Amino acid sequence: MQRRHFFTLTGTLALAGCGGGSDGTDAPITPTPTPSPAPAPSPTPSPTPTPTPAPAPSSQAVLVIGAGMAGLAAARRLRDAGREVVVLEARQRLGGRLFTSTQWADAPLDVGATWIHGDGPGNPISDLARRAGARLAQTSFGRDQAFEADGRRLDAAGAAQLDSLRASIRKAISDYQRSESDTTLRDAVYRGLGYSERSALEQQRIDYLINTTYEHEYSGDASQLSALWFDSDSRYEGVESLFLDGYRVLIDFLAKDLDVRLGHVVQSVRHNEQGVTVQTSQGSFFGAAVVVTLPLGVLQSGQVSFDPPLPARKAQAIDKLGMGVLNKCFLRFPTAFWDTKTDWLNYIPSAEHNGQWAEWVSLARPTGQPILLGFNAAAVGQAMEAWSDQDIVASAMRTLRTMFGAGIPDPVSWQISRWASDPFARGAYSFNKLGSAPGMREDLAAAVGRSLYFAGEATDPRYFQSVHGAYLSGQRAAAEVLAR
Repeated sequence: MQRRHFFTLTGTLALAGCGGGSDGTDAPITPTPTPSPAPAPSPTPSPTPTPTPAPAPSSQAVLVIGAGMAGLAAARRLRDAGREVVVLEARQRLGGRLFTSTQWADAPLDVGATWIHGDGPGNPISDLARRAGARLAQTSFGRDQAFEADGRRLDAAGAAQLDSLRASIRKAISDYQRSESDTTLRDAVYRGLGYSERSALEQQRIDYLINTTYEHEYSGDASQLSALWFDSDSRYEGVESLFLDGYRVLIDFLAKDLDVRLGHVVQSVRHNEQGVTVQTSQGSFFGAAVVVTLPLGVLQSGQVSFDPPLPARKAQAIDKLGMGVLNKCFLRFPTAFWDTKTDWLNYIPSAEHNGQWAEWVSLARPTGQPILLGFNAAAVGQAMEAWSDQDIVASAMRTLRTMFGAGIPDPVSWQISRWASDPFARGAYSFNKLGSAPGMREDLAAAVGRSLYFAGEATDPRYFQSVHGAYLSGQRAAAEVLAR
């Protein structure tokens, strides 16, 4: 396994999502129940001036589809190299699956990607954060608490059993990865551990570890993750750092002075050796080349057509790779009722509620605000998107009251993501699904002729699922355009 090994009870999370990771529609978070004051009388409006249409790009312009991290990284490099660049973004905001909510003025929240994973030497996001002057805070998997299904704190014997099961799961996966045939991650673990012969308590804890260590990390359901290839990525060493002002700091830094057209929902891309024509909801654009940074889920949906159709190997990669879910639920309380020196709160749910609310992050220590962040991934996370806000919050509070007692207060506000429901994301971030292989990411990244180029986290064979992977893919695609 090439992902970082877990030295505490919890897994970790990647992009979004992605979504990595984003959620929801153009406003991917749902509103809180906080009542608004009656609006003051409005003055008589002034006549609205007719906006001046943005100039059409020249025939030598490079078009970039998507103003997320990959698209802005590509556009920034091209612009810095002296090329004319126009970025076409479907949303009415920048960032894509990076989205910093300012709904709570004193606590900007990253509803999509949150951390720099491996904030150490070599990570390009670490360098970008320094250049942008971003304020960072670190979280640690070592500052954690764990709770049993009935709310009791996990004792030393329980922790030892989890450590033993975790090691057995890693060995079962490692042993299976020596084979030539593939199966699902769940099947490999169940067979390797003799799951059906285990006690109910051991089965509960095995399922908890599969969910938190693998489904939360890779976003795919264990019944879909490829046992051979799910962890075929690489990592940077270093701490886990989050942005106190949100990832928007990097987005704004990259987007400075770029020509970004918001509200342009791309419908089709026609390409040949002479150039490309991109049809959007607001008109058509012609350029010398286009960098497509559409998320894998959007490519899979077919909502953007390509003429001529994409090559067979690229189409197969789009079809075979997986797009997963990692959703967030931020709960803000009047006061903190948990140990605010703790970063991670882990809950081992009953078999009936497997996969629900198993991981929480306290934002109290890094931000000073009484906010808890709960995660739900894979099939459970996607199913919850159909629930109402009230049902999601009620479910979360049942878990927290099991952990901390019936007397804890209700949240005063909340923010909830729904990345799979977002038509411009259709998931948090990509994963290697049963039936796929790592080489398919190179097929997804491959240019088509001299006018059609691809970037995005799903196209990076080493750092897929991550913000740094998205950034590197945009840099790579820009370099390909410059070398054409």
